[in-house]
Amino acid sequence: MFLKRLLYYLNPATLLGRSEANINTRFMHGINRISILMFLICIVVMVVRACSR
Repeated sequence: MFLKRLLYYLNPATLLGRSEANINTRFMHGINRISILMFLICIVVMVVRACSR
């Protein structure tokens, strides 16, 4: 359930779709998506570096 919502939130098709009218809310969601993607990339890098040792 959580993974399904996360994948929907990070889907590029929903990123470009029409959302709330408030521009501040749209920017906040954009920043949240960027931070989640950066976190996931960092986790993958950490796992790869740990496995390569």
